[in-house]
Amino acid sequence: MASKPQSPDYVPTDDEEFMNSMMQEFFRQRLSEWKNELLRESGQTLHNMQTSSGQEADIGDRASVESERALELRTRDRERKLISKIDDALRRIESGDYGYCEDTGEPIGVRRLIARPIATLSIEAQERHERMEKIHRDE
Repeated sequence: MASKPQSPDYVPTDDEEFMNSMMQEFFRQRLSEWKNELLRESGQTLHNMQTSSGQEADIGDRASVESERALELRTRDRERKLISKIDDALRRIESGDYGYCEDTGEPIGVRRLIARPIATLSIEAQERHERMEKIHRDE
């Protein structure tokens, strides 16, 4: 079983051993809470869609409701993909690969992981990847 951070105020820093047990637990909890929040929102959306009639009398109201519904479904689809990335990150924590760049194998960096816990590339590798995408897109 994973260890718990010693303090609820714990925030990983660059001054400690990278991906020590407290740091791993910090990110495990953060990712799990994020996933649970997304799942709650998704459940609420489903509930709202099931309980709303969608039978608006006015054609303008009906169009507005359908537009809102389509936007909500696109948002939920993006969140579904995000949940998949969160699950991948949780698996990487379990396997010991979390926090290390997929391209270089170097640590991604604590601040980047706090800002984007699902990151799989270091900032440098991400910038390289984006430059390559731009070059290929512009060709």
